[in-house]
Amino acid sequence: MPSVFELTARSVRSVYGLFIHTPPFLDKDEWFPGAVRLEEHWSAIRDEALRVLAAVDDVPRFHELLGDQAEISANDSHAWHMFVLRAYGQDQAGNMSRCPRTAELLASMPEVTSATFSILEGGKHIPAHRGPYRGILRYQLGLVIPKSDDGTPLAELRVADRKYIWRDGEGVLWDDTYEHEVWNRSDGYRIVFLLDVERPKMPIIPRTMHRMIYGLVGRSPGMKRFLEQSEVPAVALRDPA
Repeated sequence: MPSVFELTARSVRSVYGLFIHTPPFLDKDEWFPGAVRLEEHWSAIRDEALRVLAAVDDVPRFHELLGDQAEISANDSHAWHMFVLRAYGQDQAGNMSRCPRTAELLASMPEVTSATFSILEGGKHIPAHRGPYRGILRYQLGLVIPKSDDGTPLAELRVADRKYIWRDGEGVLWDDTYEHEVWNRSDGYRIVFLLDVERPKMPIIPRTMHRMIYGLVGRSPGMKRFLEQSEVPAVALRDPA
């Protein structure tokens, strides 16, 4: 039986589907021009993500923050850690303070509604699922992409019937309401900078819905608890070995 989350997501997707029709992958220059700046400074973002990785055991797993995501986060013996910097337009001040260069970049991007270092342990598979609605687009910037001995990247994303291979310093923009899944086919960690970006050019009805949803969720007691649980005070700001 579908969960309450999935039933709600289906309803919201159906409304947005009346107004918005875009392909699984979208052009970054047209839909998220800010990606250029992030990719120009990707190595500085990566360095801060590596400092987080040094304390990865203290970084919560996705289902520890959102229990209704256990089906895709706790589905196997490998961890999916989420170092949250922003969620539903609300900054996680403690985590932001530990990543000052990344925080500086995000400060100039109000269109970014959520930002996370998404850290997959070696061997992790995130099974097929769909996001709840099309008010946002998902952007992912490769920061630490494991490779085989011959240099072939070993982390892969499937969206609908297309696959994308992550590479260090490269970003991809896509619509997470399409079915998607992820593999880390290596023994090492994969880290991407995961952003939710407010979809531009929305018609007035879905745009109004989006702002209502984000306003209500962003100010809710549940979001306050989520942000509190997301803080990682034990992260050591030391250069990785």
